[in-house]
Amino acid sequence: MKIRLDQERCTGHGRCYTLAPEVFDEDERGHCVVTLADVPDTLREKARRGVEGCPEYALEAIENAESEA
Repeated sequence: MKIRLDQERCTGHGRCYTLAPEVFDEDERGHCVVTLADVPDTLREKARRGVEGCPEYALEAIENAESEA
């Protein structure tokens, strides 16, 4: 799984890095920073919760062939 961030949409609610601090962090304004763009299988569910928790839909989880195998 890969994570894509649309920085234009992020307004800094912080739900992503609260739900999945292993995958997301915050910048100096409190906006999302993706720290683990290529998510290992062990963190997929946490990453997905972070993505789904974004009220602005600024994050997208993209499944790749290796993740689906």
